[in-house]
Amino acid sequence: MKFIDAHAHLQFDSYDKDRSNVIRTAFKKGIKAIINVGTDGPTSKMAIALAHDHQNLFATAGWHPHDATRFDEQELLNLLKDDKVVALGEIGLDYYRNLSPKNVQKKVFEAQILIGMENNLPLVIHDRNAHQDTFDILKKNHPKKVVFHCFSGDYTFAREVLEEGWFISFTGVITFDKGSYYAMIRDIPDDRYFVETDAPFLTPYPYRGKRNRPEYVEYIIQQIAEIKQKTPIDIARETTENAENFFSLKKKLD
Repeated sequence: MKFIDAHAHLQFDSYDKDRSNVIRTAFKKGIKAIINVGTDGPTSKMAIALAHDHQNLFATAGWHPHDATRFDEQELLNLLKDDKVVALGEIGLDYYRNLSPKNVQKKVFEAQILIGMENNLPLVIHDRNAHQDTFDILKKNHPKKVVFHCFSGDYTFAREVLEEGWFISFTGVITFDKGSYYAMIRDIPDDRYFVETDAPFLTPYPYRGKRNRPEYVEYIIQQIAEIKQKTPIDIARETTENAENFFSLKKKLD
């Protein structure tokens, strides 16, 4: 089976001691591509640099809501020019920690949505305890390609997201909180979702509590296969194709 890890943070310091080995091992163990996600200027630059060092590793650039007060529009525009950047993100709202004021989060979120649309890039959305505001700001601006990374909404919210033509991405959370996601996963259209690790966070069973790694998407796929009553190969094929299409990877993959 081949997998795509649609959201990881391999530039984070938890990989400083063995980053290259983690990446090489992931590709040896069935990973076809990794989307390495930036959360501010420095981490976006690091994601891009790392992508240039490894085939089939790609990057995003964007300012996470935690870092909204430090948003630099010109720096973002410069980062988006790199041919290894396949999306803008992660961007959005986080009312759980509120590390940036809500009004600043909203302003910066909308500004980045517009930049993404102007540059014809898909948007990787962070939404934590802010479902309605996140949805309303997106709907106001009508971006076409949107994925709710690490989806945390309920079944009703999932239907609203899907009705807009947007995507949902599942993490290892579904392996230890299956009940909350069962109906959502069972009913989600085959062409509207993909899988991610959010490494180094949200490690799935059987490695929960340890540092996450891209190849652990296999356990997320196994859980989805069980719920949808399909084979893991079927789910791997669906999620890989969906991610390739969403991030326009087919011509970029070696």
